[in-house]
This record gives sequence, C-alpha cells and structure tokens, in this order.
Amino acid sequence: MTAKALHGIRVLDMTHVQSGPSATQLLAWLGADVLKLEAPAGDITRRQLRDLPDVDSLYFTMLNCNKRSITLNTKTERGQEILTELIRRSDVMVENFGPGAVDRMGFTWDRVREINPRIVYASIKGFGDGPYTGFKAYEVVAQAMGGSMSTTGFEDGPPLATGAQIGDSGTGVHAVAGILAALFQRERTGRGQRVGVAMQHAVLNLCRVKLRDQQRLAHGPLPEYPNDDFGTEVPRSGNASGGGQPGWAVKCAPGGPNDYVYVIVQPAGWRPITGLIGRPELAEDPEWATAEARLPKLTKMFQLIEEWSATLPKWEVLRRLTAHDIPCGPILSTKEIIEDPSLAANEMVVRVPHPERGEFVTVGSPLKLSDSPVEVTASPLLGEHNRAVYVGELGLDEAELRLLRSNGVI
Repeated sequence: MTAKALHGIRVLDMTHVQSGPSATQLLAWLGADVLKLEAPAGDITRRQLRDLPDVDSLYFTMLNCNKRSITLNTKTERGQEILTELIRRSDVMVENFGPGAVDRMGFTWDRVREINPRIVYASIKGFGDGPYTGFKAYEVVAQAMGGSMSTTGFEDGPPLATGAQIGDSGTGVHAVAGILAALFQRERTGRGQRVGVAMQHAVLNLCRVKLRDQQRLAHGPLPEYPNDDFGTEVPRSGNASGGGQPGWAVKCAPGGPNDYVYVIVQPAGWRPITGLIGRPELAEDPEWATAEARLPKLTKMFQLIEEWSATLPKWEVLRRLTAHDIPCGPILSTKEIIEDPSLAANEMVVRVPHPERGEFVTVGSPLKLSDSPVEVTASPLLGEHNRAVYVGELGLDEAELRLLRSNGVI
C-alpha cells in the first residue's frame, strides 16, 4: 500500500477544545504523525460533558482520533528543554491558546524559527489584530461577530446560532488549508512560515454571500428574499435560499419537529411541481408561469407546495419530487444521520473501538483521497505515548522518565 499523503510529517499539536483539535485531526487522517502535547492534567475536554464516569468524554474522543498523546509541564525548566527538542523534530506546530500565551512561555515566532527554520507554526485565534484581539472567543461569539447570527433566523425573531460549528471546526478546516499551503511552499523555499487564522475571519469567509447582498441592497430590495421590508442591512430571511433559485423548508406528515423537506424551485421544475400539487393551471397562468412572476409571491408559492407536502411523509415527498429531477432534501435529524446506512457505507459515520469506553460513534473524514484512505482509530489516553516518545524517540532513560513523572514535569 502506498504511504499516506502526509506520511513523514510530524505535527506538534499544542491545541485544546475544538478549533485546533479539529484541524490536527484532519492532518492525522491525511497521514501525519500528530503528537498531542497536553499539560499533565490533560485537555479540558477530556472531562467536559462526560456521558460515562472517569472516561474521556465524547467531546474529546471525537476530536482527537488517530493522534498520540504526551504530557508535559511547559512551565518547568526541564519541560521547556523538552519542548525545544520537540519543536526541533517537528514539521508543523499548531496552537490555539489565548493571544500571547505561547510567547509568554518563551516561544515567540522568532524563537521557534531559530530552533527550527523549517517549521510551519500555525496559530488559531479568535480575532485578528485590532480592537478585538484580546477578546475571548467561543464558537457562538465567532458566529456573532462574523456575520452569521445577524443573518440567521426569522425576520420577526432574534438572531440565531447555527448548529454547524462554523466558528470552531470551520476555522480548523481553514487552518488545515494554510498549513498544507505552507508545507507545499517549503518544498520550494526550504523555509517554514507563520500561519494565522482567526475564528471571526473564518466565519466571515463562510458568510461572504451575505456581504454580497449587503452591497446589492444599495440598489434596492432583494427580490430573492421573502421579506417585505428592507432597511440598510441584510435581514434575517428564515429558510430562504437567498440565491439564484428560491428554496424553502416545507412541512410534511405527520408533523414532527423534523418532518420537513427543503425544496428548490428552478424554472424547469415549476410545471412538474404544479402537477404534483394538483394545480396544473398555474404552469400557464401568467401570474405564476415565469420565475420573475413568482419572485414577489415566494411565501404564497411555498404555501401552495406545503398544502400538498403536509399530507405526505417526507420520504414520499422526496421520492415524488426527485422523480421529476426537482432539487430537494429531507431535514435529517441527528438520530437519522447516526443511523443512516449510506453515511456508514461512505465511512462518514464510523464506529471506533476505545480501550476504556468500549465503542463510540464519530464522524469520519470528509476528505476522500484515492491513494490515502483513512482508517479512524481511537483517541489516545492521557500520556499514553510518553514512554514511546521520551525514551524511544528523544533518547531519555527510564530513570529520568520516572523522575520527570515524580517531579510533575510529565
């Protein structure tokens, strides 16, 4: 079997919680040797939201598969010496501490580059340079300040967070892109470089169409939106697609919280839809026949579709719409997703054995490379690889390993 895409790349993973670990897990899935460096107490998420007593939480296990774990107290003198040696032996270093935390440890970019000129040093922060730099960032804070919350929800309701972790894991994916680009550039230059990604910036990148619409507002209301009133900023528009083709989530039987299908009405789809809903005359009616004529009546149009869809289960609605090549998708609950055989077959919902919890279900790699298949393995236990790394790779002897342990260095 050929080596994985990132075979031979050593990643020193000094990240915690979600944004950083989501990035380093992707690197591990691509074949990098990811060494998760934790304080002796461990990543805080090992203990957060536990479903079983005294076992690493699902929060931790689902973000740290395919990695190795070592512990190190970087505040001790010996800890700093060991960290220096680890940096020297790594290709990539990733951290998501608060602003300036690694600098205060004594490992500024200049110092890191001096230790290892080839290293790619990636940092994930909440914000870029400026008045927000010192703010503490969490997932929904990034959504709030990146344009997502102000444009999510219904017109008459409050701003809403999205269930997708676009602030944390969304930033992690952006960080991976930067790290891979820096490694590629190193092939030409022989030099590593600094990679910086801010959560606010990543969310904004994912909200670019809303900035598109902010500029379009200068020329009048946005006809693709179902809203009646427009002020000086892009409004919340419920489930409207807001794109070139109108869409909405329509209710289905029996009316449960996720008994909906999202339907896109393309120009070519209008005639078959009118037949399905029992209103074939609307395909010829000049008030309804063209996309332009329907734009001012989007709410009414989807009400007509919903009167039909509400009498049928969502999978039947899906079957009838797709038979006419109409773009649509059922709203899948988390229970439906975790039990979906096609997602299991695509190795997107995977079952992973774990030495302490038995087995857990996690999300597999969305990156599918023909020459670099991914087998998801369990997250490491705290300090599981201390002996392998410190004795086997750094060459410390067993006596020093015991001393490091008794002195609280590891």
